Amino acid sequence: MMELIVVTGGVRSGKSRWAQATALSLGGSDVTVVATAEAIDEEMERRIEAHRRERPKGWRTIEAPVRAGDAIRSAPSGTVVLDCLTVLAGTALGRVRARTEADACAAVAAEVDGVLAARKARDGRLIVVTNEVGSSVHPSTELGRWYQDALGAANQRLARAADRVVLMVAGIEVAIR
Repeated sequence: MMELIVVTGGVRSGKSRWAQATALSLGGSDVTVVATAEAIDEEMERRIEAHRRERPKGWRTIEAPVRAGDAIRSAPSGTVVLDCLTVLAGTALGRVRARTEADACAAVAAEVDGVLAARKARDGRLIVVTNEVGSSVHPSTELGRWYQDALGAANQRLARAADRVVLMVAGIEVAIR
């Protein structure tokens, strides 16, 4: 079973930078990044490209906007970074066109099921990047609230299963577990 490390925090808190530094210290040049974002507009293209430039040369990338668990399972490296669950959850909600909170939660839970199953199926280390949505603005739309609730539940599941949980605050690591 893979060691599971969860890093959470707010937007621009340093989560991805921390995950990359940790992966580098654990896996060196033998790291696979499972990237969940899709370049749906120019701004997202720029964000994705910035993340690519920040990664060490030689790291592999698997694009997995859905079914991230399959990508983790097939990753050729012993150290895998999933960046990020937040975007994966949003894509899951969009793909099922959730009409109820139960639909939204089920879509996100299915992705988490896949991630946790992949963790059990292989050895190595898995670092999951996710946003802490519990401290953010309360969404004004029903779908936004469903998303926040579903991601919050997903984060709790991952944290309970994790060997290590880190909260990033203003670029500073705070060990939770």
